Amino acid sequence: MTHTALDPVPAERAAVLDDAHLGDIQGALGTIRLDDHGARRGLSAKLKTLLAIVGPGLIVMVGDNDAGAFATYGQAGQNYGTHLLWTLLLLVPVLYVNQEMVLRLGAVTGVGHARLILERFGKFWGAFSVIDLFLLNALTLVTEFIGITLAAGYLGLPKAASVVLAALVIVASAFTGSFRRFERIAICLCAASLLLVPVYFLVHPAASQMALGLITPGLPGGSGELSTVILLIIGIVGTTVAPWQLFFQQSYVIDKRITPRFMRYEKADLWIGIVIVVIGGAAMMGFTAAAFAGTTGFGNFGDAAGIAHGLEVHAGKLAGVLYAIALLDASVIGAFAVSLSTAYAIGDVFGMKHSLHRGVKGAKGFYAIYAGLVAAAAAIVLIPGSPLGLLTEGVQTLAGVLLPSASVFLLLLCNDKQVLGPWVNGPRTNAFTAVVVGVLVSLSVVLTASVLFPDISADAIIDIMAGCAAAGILAAGYAGTRRRTAARQDPVDRTGRDTWRMPPLETLTRPAMSTTRRIGMGTLRTYLFIAMILVVVKIVQVALGG
Repeated sequence: MTHTALDPVPAERAAVLDDAHLGDIQGALGTIRLDDHGARRGLSAKLKTLLAIVGPGLIVMVGDNDAGAFATYGQAGQNYGTHLLWTLLLLVPVLYVNQEMVLRLGAVTGVGHARLILERFGKFWGAFSVIDLFLLNALTLVTEFIGITLAAGYLGLPKAASVVLAALVIVASAFTGSFRRFERIAICLCAASLLLVPVYFLVHPAASQMALGLITPGLPGGSGELSTVILLIIGIVGTTVAPWQLFFQQSYVIDKRITPRFMRYEKADLWIGIVIVVIGGAAMMGFTAAAFAGTTGFGNFGDAAGIAHGLEVHAGKLAGVLYAIALLDASVIGAFAVSLSTAYAIGDVFGMKHSLHRGVKGAKGFYAIYAGLVAAAAAIVLIPGSPLGLLTEGVQTLAGVLLPSASVFLLLLCNDKQVLGPWVNGPRTNAFTAVVVGVLVSLSVVLTASVLFPDISADAIIDIMAGCAAAGILAAGYAGTRRRTAARQDPVDRTGRDTWRMPPLETLTRPAMSTTRRIGMGTLRTYLFIAMILVVVKIVQVALGG
């Protein structure tokens, strides 16, 4: 039995693509110098380190509760009360495992997600990852500005001025040439997301009902609404586990200059973000359910502005105003993260300078992509007659269709010993992630089928999920057997993890593609190609009134 050789890689020989990604950690709440190798002993030292590290996990998670999330959680609460609260707790381990893997990839490799896919899986998948991220993020940005218009409308602010001002704030915050200044702005906005908490207490949902909804899984509405409820659950999954998160967190960890040595602190940062996002989601479902219970609005979700008006009727003007401000805040945070994830990915793949540590002159392409996306999204929202509702639905659908591919590549990269060395996944992480990928694939197939066949029955949905589950069990069993055999033949030596970094990309050999993997990747490619075409065609038909 042999162990994989895993020698430490000096920082100057690591794979980092932009030298601005090397240096002191300059966080919003503290600094860690590059030459600071001292042990953290005592609560005070550990707390100072955590404060310096906090940012990536917090921002990506709070950014997840964006305008789309406000609509999805609001719909769940207004239409089904607290009966779908349990989905949030179910998603906690999914959120943690997915984001823990990308933060590990970022800290260890120093290379963004899209570039790793390009280098390890070839030009097709590299191009696909960037193109689908670009298109999906561009549409998602439009939904963020839709959220801004809804919030501004409720607050009595002019639509055009609000959109333009928000776009300027989003662009100016990133154009400071200082990573620390950007992160301070972002964290302040994250703190403002807690405005949902006073809204919750103003509305005051019944604690017993909230607790019951959290711990009692169920599908409300009876058999006649089963398909509608399942599709809403898929929407909750899609808005909570979005593809852009993977690309954003990995690149942001790199840009913040976090190394494997601080992995524990970054995981704590991630948990802080997860707690806040679950509190926010639960609060929105809870106070929306309470505000509309027993009214004609229950079961008739319209949009986030309608929720603000409902809160005002139930709990007073202050509740509606705080909710609208929180929606505005969430839309801006979401726009920050989505725009950055795109600019980071394109900069990574095309070898451009791509760091918030650089001024505009030092990374013109990076900032041009960021600003261009924001400007385009703002302009689309201001065009009279734009099909904004259709765009919102299209974003959710495409995100659901594309999410499995992102998760598949994440799992493969985290088992690549040349990429992660002693940081590769363990058996338990692989087993859990494989189950998650299987569930996401089945939900993606159901979502695609529902778009093509709007009247799909609950029985058909259950049949699809059962078929996917059976195929997943067979695939997992086969993969597990192969992985156990490989682990016995070539176990991983996990010593020296804190100093190990991925070597330069050009020194790595392309992973060998087994027949099974080729078949799997080919199947995934075919499914994504067909599903995307069919979904886009269907959306166009709806837009044209067909």
